[in-house]
Amino acid sequence: MARSGPEAKPEWQRVPAAMRAETGALLGAPVVRAERAYGSYGPSATFRLRLANGRRAFFKGVYPVGEGSALRWSLDREERVYERLGPLIAPWAPRYYGAVRHAGWHALLLEDLGPSTAPPWTAQLAETAMRAYGTFHQSTCGRPLPRWLPRAKGWASFAESWERLAAMPDGVAALAALAGDRNGEAGEWLERHMPALNGAAHRLAQVQRPYALLHLDTRSDNVRVQPGAETPLRLFDWPFACVGPPELDFAAFAQSVSGEGGPAPEQLTRWYAAVQPVREAALRASVAAIAGFFARNAWLPEAPELPRLRAVQRMQLRATLPWAARLLELPEPEWIEAVPE
Repeated sequence: MARSGPEAKPEWQRVPAAMRAETGALLGAPVVRAERAYGSYGPSATFRLRLANGRRAFFKGVYPVGEGSALRWSLDREERVYERLGPLIAPWAPRYYGAVRHAGWHALLLEDLGPSTAPPWTAQLAETAMRAYGTFHQSTCGRPLPRWLPRAKGWASFAESWERLAAMPDGVAALAALAGDRNGEAGEWLERHMPALNGAAHRLAQVQRPYALLHLDTRSDNVRVQPGAETPLRLFDWPFACVGPPELDFAAFAQSVSGEGGPAPEQLTRWYAAVQPVREAALRASVAAIAGFFARNAWLPEAPELPRLRAVQRMQLRATLPWAARLLELPEPEWIEAVPE
């Protein structure tokens, strides 16, 4: 089948025959069509499957790669999430049908949630997503959660992003250089206001309970939004599931929606907060920390196997840094408009 995305994803015929047969056996019918699914950053083997009995399923797999590969680690962890957190993540997650392994390949078989629903982010879609995300967090906020789930280890490192940027040789200069001819303006703004951003981000590690189950990778290519459905927001790609402040999870999702042309984060906050209370101090710390994460990464060299990663990170920097500035009552970083998309 012809490629329809930038990632170098394998064709269905590259999946070992024994694994294809096992997939059909586990799903209850042979696979008659496998359409490569694009949208994520990486070269994972992802397919929308149609079975001989008319049913559909989703195949999310990795193939032989070097030890320590993030692809392999993330799928192993995601399998654990589906198998051990089923009662907590239903009905937001796709149904889990099982996993198959063969000759260095490993795949999860999941409910096919259909094609992308956003962007574009209409006001209706964005409001539906934010209210439903509040319901998702509300369902576990303050409840006992499994001890094996990471706590601060899963998210507190965001608090150190501005500090790490400052420690990188020429890191701040490289970030300012993203603004092109406005790099001098960017450098002056960063020199003046990074201490406030760093201080706010560090307070993320001090945010107290109540905590909730966090997805921590919620963005348009990991969700399906269906206004009017019984569960209007469905979430997939769960390897980063952890326990922490719901404001962090919300902030990460909201900035990506705004960055993709959706409503302003302040409006998204109002919709979310109508369902799940938002602690202002926790939100300020979360947004400052997330802005620091993109500030530390958006200017790095391109990653050949992840051809869209830096462009997406620049987009998210453009969305998050002005939001952080408004929350902290800092001057608007007008130079951010010169950062390329």
